[in-house]
Amino acid sequence: MNYHWTVGKSGAFNATMSGTFEKSLVIGASGGIGAALVEALGRQGVAALSRMGDGFDITDEASVERHARAAGRDYDLIIDATGALEIDGAGPEKNFAAIDPELMARQMAVNAIGPALIFKHFMPLLVRDRPAVIASLSARVGSIGDNRLGGWVSYRSAKAALNQIVRCAAIELSRTHKQSICVALHPGTVQTPLTAKYVGNHPSVPPQEAANNLLRVISELTPEDTGGFYDWQGKDIVW
Repeated sequence: MNYHWTVGKSGAFNATMSGTFEKSLVIGASGGIGAALVEALGRQGVAALSRMGDGFDITDEASVERHARAAGRDYDLIIDATGALEIDGAGPEKNFAAIDPELMARQMAVNAIGPALIFKHFMPLLVRDRPAVIASLSARVGSIGDNRLGGWVSYRSAKAALNQIVRCAAIELSRTHKQSICVALHPGTVQTPLTAKYVGNHPSVPPQEAANNLLRVISELTPEDTGGFYDWQGKDIVW
């Protein structure tokens, strides 16, 4: 069963046919894409968690578990919009000579281990009697097969690890939630203050457009797509 959505005048997505998202959760809702996803989903009836607003720390399992216990159950859409390109002002390194093991470990903590903890504690909150989606925002630079430039070793590696985590989560989730959909999504290059210095000549879109693109992709997913890695157009990305 597909989900079918249309974009209203406000830019928010509105369900038009059967298979509506009745209960949604956006994690990382204070970020540029996360806030835009909350807005696009219509705010009302959409739960939101963030470090800034709720003290939700994805690098602290006690925090993840506590917020999951308080979040309720029976979600049919959970989006993990967490992640960081820069951590405490340290941007992606250009080459191996610039690798700092502590910064690399922190990239892994934020972009891979944190999402793994989200899957661990939030997957059980998905509804079981109809299709449900849990998606994590990855990045094309996490693709091993697509890597032609090198560099950004820590960030690339963390996102590649996230992709494997999503794949494992999809397999495990399908055993308990037969109609579940678990995917990694690449939102494209999104215009936020943090990414401004890295955009260069690459095409980019504002957060609102990125959110609408992601929700269009999600709306077209079926359980057969679970475990996949898709871009903002719904196209497969090589692992």
